[in-house]
Amino acid sequence: MHSYFKNMPQLAENDARASGRPGNREALQAVEADIAEAVEAVKAAGQPAETIHAKGMLTVWERLEKLVDAGSFRPLHTLFNPEGNEEGTTGIIDGLARVSGKWCVVAAFDNKVLSGAWLPGQPEKQLRIVELARRLNIPLVWLNNCSGVKLSEQHKVFGGRRGGGSGFFRHAAMSLSGLPVIAGVYGTNPAGGGYQTMSTSWIAAHKDAVVAAGGALAGQDIRGPFDEAAGEALIGLLGRLAGQVPGSAAAHGDVTGFFSKVCDTEEDVIAAVRERVAQMPAFSPEYFRVDEPKEPLLKADELYDLLPADGTRSYSFEACLARLADSGEHMEYRPGYGPEIYCGLIKLSGLLVGVVGNRQGALPEGYPAYAPYQGHGGRLYREGVIKMSEFVALCGRDRMPVVWMQDTEGLEVSVEAEQAEILALGQTLMYGIEQADVPMMLLVLRKGAVAGHYVMCGPIANTSNAFTLGTAATEVCVMPGDLAAALTYGRKLVSDKKKGLPLAPTLEKMNRQAQDIAEHATPLACARAGLVDEVVRLGDIRPYLTAFAESAYQNPRGFCPHHHRLLPRVIRG
Repeated sequence: MHSYFKNMPQLAENDARASGRPGNREALQAVEADIAEAVEAVKAAGQPAETIHAKGMLTVWERLEKLVDAGSFRPLHTLFNPEGNEEGTTGIIDGLARVSGKWCVVAAFDNKVLSGAWLPGQPEKQLRIVELARRLNIPLVWLNNCSGVKLSEQHKVFGGRRGGGSGFFRHAAMSLSGLPVIAGVYGTNPAGGGYQTMSTSWIAAHKDAVVAAGGALAGQDIRGPFDEAAGEALIGLLGRLAGQVPGSAAAHGDVTGFFSKVCDTEEDVIAAVRERVAQMPAFSPEYFRVDEPKEPLLKADELYDLLPADGTRSYSFEACLARLADSGEHMEYRPGYGPEIYCGLIKLSGLLVGVVGNRQGALPEGYPAYAPYQGHGGRLYREGVIKMSEFVALCGRDRMPVVWMQDTEGLEVSVEAEQAEILALGQTLMYGIEQADVPMMLLVLRKGAVAGHYVMCGPIANTSNAFTLGTAATEVCVMPGDLAAALTYGRKLVSDKKKGLPLAPTLEKMNRQAQDIAEHATPLACARAGLVDEVVRLGDIRPYLTAFAESAYQNPRGFCPHHHRLLPRVIRG
């Protein structure tokens, strides 16, 4: 099979050149600067590092730095804050990283922010963390330092099918499927923090760590209303309870035996976790590599000149691919069919992955053949959706992970499109994605609009999507603000005109709605709302792609021997 995978065709030079539009680089980098500033605000949230050090503790960021292999951390959900917490964060830092040479999902409670309390929005983040590990079938490593629920906002965290406690059951499900959940434990972890710790499968704890069903006061019969006498009684009770610490490391290390290891220093905890991860089974990447890892054909920095910040401008999808794939090599599936869509095989770190993306600009004359109008890139037409369904089915058959690169305005909308079965074909594609049951990730290069965002591996109700990335050009919405305003108020304008009423009040509402939609669709807004899991610099896209590919091949639930693969043979014909 070497003739299929080594020295695959390189993307043509005329497809790979960058446009160098004036001001484009500066516009994209300005958005990236705003994202970086927001990330720094998350890192600075809560108490300063000096205060944490004075308590004899490392900060969450220092713990993570010591845990992961140098240079391997790929942050996710950094800006996720759907409830707009006053703390500016949901209290957990997570991402993909190598630990002792193995890819893991790593997650750590931010001990600078309310001692790692559960905050609004955090249950959804925990769900995404666990599902990421399950989708990629790799270990989950927690650094626990959780003070329990922020009680003033407990109603936003506790209870419900997706509430904070649901993570405990997901940990159990991971153990049942053979996936380890490892915990390094620090600080005081009562109530939910205690269950978070105990629901893992192996625990290394610092000697000063506390893990309990609740604090000493939580077990007392305390009732309001609170008058002066009740206050005095409470003061006395706290005095009697002083020094009573349920769930010390001594208790769980010696008496219950729940802690697998008790360590004298924070660094010892991390060393114990790294040692345990090193003991876990994993395939070497060499087992699945079809070629030696190679750098892309062209520099990733040129993406700033290629990807238009203006969503109405077109560009070459192949030019993007040449800056991401090993050596710019690829094998395209059915290049003459469904021209608005690219489907093909590329190599990332020498590992074979499928790629699906939207082409932009003018499509061949007479396409789509069933319609009286000319098609344009970014829209999804009958042939393109059928091609994606075929390609995904073959990727599933060959047990091959898939990278989606989305820049879509959605499904074609017209009488002819409905007669061409576009809606049913879109659902057929979503069915095929689920049936393929292989790890997938999504990169929203620019637009993710209407049902096109759904059917091209959008994270909505999709168990195949491991994570979704955005860029400085990303916009996720049902439709652009101007079009939405026209759709909302167009008939009102017609009515006002017929009645001889001034148009200005309605036009003002239209502009206000358009602006509001635009503000909620920016990359920063998408990251905070969780519409994308992280907004990454254009130059950092490839490291995330290779992390995904290496993670997907590290411990696959099933694989197709390289000489049994059908898709490369179908492409060659």
